Amino acid sequence: MINIIAVIIAIASVLASLGHVGYLAMLNNAAGKRAGGAPVAQYVRGRWALAGGATAASLFAWLLTSGNVVLDVLAIVIAVGSGATSVKALQSTQAKYRSGG
Repeated sequence: MINIIAVIIAIASVLASLGHVGYLAMLNNAAGKRAGGAPVAQYVRGRWALAGGATAASLFAWLLTSGNVVLDVLAIVIAVGSGATSVKALQSTQAKYRSGG
């Protein structure tokens, strides 16, 4: 039972991390197409390490779910931490570049 919970949490963490990576990629692409987009592109370059590290941690947590109960608990802890980090980073990036629609 704990394995199923660990897998679900790990998958949610991976999706959150990939959402952050995708948003940064979209933002970087838009900044590259606009004149004066250099500050945004520079900001995105500074955020890639966080996004990549959180994604790697999420994938590692998902990998750990193939082990025993102790590894499942460790996977849950890592997945929750990396997923929360990704969501918070995504929200801060969105808040910084949110345009009035």
